[in-house]
Amino acid sequence: MEISKAEITSAAAAQSAQSNSPQELRGAEILIKSLQAEGVKYIWGYPGGAVLHIYDAFYKQDSIQHVLVRHEQAAVHAADGYARATGDVGVALVTSGPGVTNAVTGIATAYMDSIPMVIITGQVPVAAIGLDAFQECDTVGITRPIVKHNFLVKDARQIAEVMKKAFHIARSGRPGPVVVDIPKDVSFNKTAWNGYPDKVEMRSYNPVRKGHGGQIRKALQLLLAAKRPYIYTGGGVLLGNASQELRELVDMLGYPCTNTLMGLGAYPASDRKFLGMLGMHGTVEANNAMQNCDVLLAVGARFDDRVIGNPKHFAQNERKIIHVDIDPSSISKRVKVDIPIVGDVKDVLTELIAMIKESGLKPDADALGGWWETIEGWRKRDCLKYDRDAKDVIKPQYVVETLWNMTKDVDTYITSDVGQHQMWAAQYYRFDEPRRWINSGGLGTMGVGIPYAMGIKLAKPDSEVFCITGEGSVQMCIQELSTCLQYNTPIKIVSLNNRYLGMVRQWQEIDYEGRYSHSYMDALPNFVKLAEAYGHVGMLIEHPRDVEPALREARKLKDRTVFMDFRTDPTENVFPMVKAGRGITEMLLGSEDL
Repeated sequence: MEISKAEITSAAAAQSAQSNSPQELRGAEILIKSLQAEGVKYIWGYPGGAVLHIYDAFYKQDSIQHVLVRHEQAAVHAADGYARATGDVGVALVTSGPGVTNAVTGIATAYMDSIPMVIITGQVPVAAIGLDAFQECDTVGITRPIVKHNFLVKDARQIAEVMKKAFHIARSGRPGPVVVDIPKDVSFNKTAWNGYPDKVEMRSYNPVRKGHGGQIRKALQLLLAAKRPYIYTGGGVLLGNASQELRELVDMLGYPCTNTLMGLGAYPASDRKFLGMLGMHGTVEANNAMQNCDVLLAVGARFDDRVIGNPKHFAQNERKIIHVDIDPSSISKRVKVDIPIVGDVKDVLTELIAMIKESGLKPDADALGGWWETIEGWRKRDCLKYDRDAKDVIKPQYVVETLWNMTKDVDTYITSDVGQHQMWAAQYYRFDEPRRWINSGGLGTMGVGIPYAMGIKLAKPDSEVFCITGEGSVQMCIQELSTCLQYNTPIKIVSLNNRYLGMVRQWQEIDYEGRYSHSYMDALPNFVKLAEAYGHVGMLIEHPRDVEPALREARKLKDRTVFMDFRTDPTENVFPMVKAGRGITEMLLGSEDL
């Protein structure tokens, strides 16, 4: 039978309409396409019932590598470490109920340090929410205090838009983690796929980027008139990718500079103008300059309790304070400032530098020279000295210093857990580049070291990645040694094993008259055999003469994860130290001050 021209035209029109109609996709598939559109390369996660549709969608694609961790806490930590080292948004995926609650520690850790992350959580079907269904928890309620924002997606049609908003919120303004909670039926239901949004509009969220020009000009005048200036910077400089601008400003003015624990590497530690880290375990010169300066420029820092100690003590000396921060709520939160500047630190520093160049004004050279003489006097106290000649016992500081000497000229990333080893790493590994020091500063989370390191190693496979840890912290996520093997992330673990929960023991010695309540680790595993059981290389180092050879041998094993168990002096304390409730210049410099 012959087909009429009209029928051919009608069939062609129907086919054209069908090809132009939007594609029908499941919610899980839209989620994957959203992640691909955001350029996500890695996602760390652990499957469970509520996210099986999402995992099935992952199975059908090959542009995003999923990393199967051994505990949901480590999934978030690994994504967090990746974000800190690269500046990209880290992404994690966990199931509902215990998957979410296990992830809470990692989310809170990222929130306290303002790390850009998107955490996708599974949820029971929409109709079951609130009915105490199997593996149900109130994810939105539980995470609300520890996220920048969270979403509960109740319709598959919302997924693409929500994901666009989540990534925008996570990376813009003051960064932070965003949780996207997706019920199981929403990930299964089909809906039209019209493509990923190319822009996002949020009427209630418009972070300020550009600082107020008048305020910046006031800051310039105050800075150049200073007799005892000081530049104090925090993690915001690193998060804002403003290290280059900070270096140009400090070098142009010739002013002393300090970094917080979270800001190390923003200014080169090897430069003479760097006074070291300040705060509870900061240097004498850094803390004294903070207390005695007449003009303080604070950039991307928040004057937290570990930095300024007792606020009343800090307020005893009059000084003018300029505070630059992307987050207006951080300004004058703990310390009243004189010139607040809300804006992106990179933009503000760029404008400040341009104004200084345009003005042609110079600092008071005589006053600055006298200020540097005072600082050099403090520096001569050599507050980081320790017994470098110890022959019978390994000093933990020596291990870190030796590692720094061996790796300072190669691209190296250092992660740490939390405790004495963290402070020794911060004090004795001299960071010259940004984003090379990865630790939990705000929340102080034990167990982050190995997950951070494996997240970084995936992002930076050609760099050396060391985890400096202690025998207490490392056991909290030690099962991730299995993940390191499966995904070929050959990290090097430097365990400063003093057989104590070291920082707890130190406080008990100083504040509790030596009553060491539950701080001694008297049932430790054989870490060498444990590392070998996980398929890695284990080393036991007990003598100072073996420290350098062990580190050299570990570095030669480029394709293997190596666990180095350094048996260090169990009596060693972290100094300088400012006791809780004291001012930052009221420092203990050694055992003679106890």
